[in-house]
Amino acid sequence: MPLPPAVEAEITALAARYGAPRRITATLDGNPVDPLTKSDRYGEVCMVVRRRDGRLLTAIKTFYPAGCFRLLTGGVAHGETIKAALHREVEEETGLQTVVRRFLAVVEYHPYAFATFAFLLDECGGELGSRDPHERLGAFREIDVSELPALAATLEAAPDRWDAEICGNWRDWGRFRAIVHRVVYEVLTDSATAGAPG
Repeated sequence: MPLPPAVEAEITALAARYGAPRRITATLDGNPVDPLTKSDRYGEVCMVVRRRDGRLLTAIKTFYPAGCFRLLTGGVAHGETIKAALHREVEEETGLQTVVRRFLAVVEYHPYAFATFAFLLDECGGELGSRDPHERLGAFREIDVSELPALAATLEAAPDRWDAEICGNWRDWGRFRAIVHRVVYEVLTDSATAGAPG
């Protein structure tokens, strides 16, 4: 489903400031899982937080299957701008002060009216720690960009088990969650290659 005109207008404005994002539509053939069918949001921001040492921040929630760390995401509510959600979510989930460096990607998911908006952010202050206990973050972990495909593979191999926490099957959830990790990896490594000397 196409994104609403107001959302497309904001994407255009963000692209003018932070660079044009890679846009893809991924077809999901599994059963729906949260947050794809939540009625309180039209999408989510994916916070690709780069720490001062250049590594990326990932996290796992207390109820996730073992080893299923992933890039941080947070919902964009109806009537909320993407940028406002990005600033709100990074503060709630990490406690870090960040600077937006690049608009990396917009991933839409067929057949759902849901999109992920991924941004690269650089840490510039604060102390790492979740500010929202409702997020139930269990631990943080830092990874190199090169580890994103392995992280995606771990998510895709999540247990084939239904769970009320996500209103669906972990395997379907993992396949959905893996997509943005692969896209972010491709964008970041393409950028590195493009910027490398001949």
